[in-house]
Amino acid sequence: MLSASNCGLLVIDIQGKLATQVANSTRLIANTEALILGCKALELPIVWLEQTPDKLGATVPQLAKQLHPEQALTKTTFSGYANQAIAQRLKSENRQYWLLCGIEAHICVYQTACDLLTNKFNVVLIEDAISSRNIEHKKLALSKLQHNGAQLSNVEMCLYELLADSQHPQFKTILNLIK
Repeated sequence: MLSASNCGLLVIDIQGKLATQVANSTRLIANTEALILGCKALELPIVWLEQTPDKLGATVPQLAKQLHPEQALTKTTFSGYANQAIAQRLKSENRQYWLLCGIEAHICVYQTACDLLTNKFNVVLIEDAISSRNIEHKKLALSKLQHNGAQLSNVEMCLYELLADSQHPQFKTILNLIK
């Protein structure tokens, strides 16, 4: 089971024009915003990645606003974990589980998840906060990752799993994010 003490959120490359070109982009951004706000309310560490922002553009403003005051960690590698500074940051958070959201499912999300799994982290793919330009590419990436040991979840399911109890002090906050 996920808990606030063993889990962190990794937001991968929801940036620039590409963020509006992926399948269900409006839903992806809205779901990711709810996920970020829920993880902040539950005080989970959030690590935010950008792929060559000088070329692809910055994280979409709707999400960057929620991620502030954190700073994006930039990378050129498709796998976030292949970047030494990012790998060190993830290790330093001392979390067993990482929730992954972002784009594109079959490239940066896929390669980051593979590296996390190889390095003995548990990966939870938040499927309604992950996308690709081609929905078939997303399906293939999620299928391969699940076969390799990643778990699938969605925003509502993982936030309620993290709450575990309707008496949790953040229950109403999470409830309002999901409605």
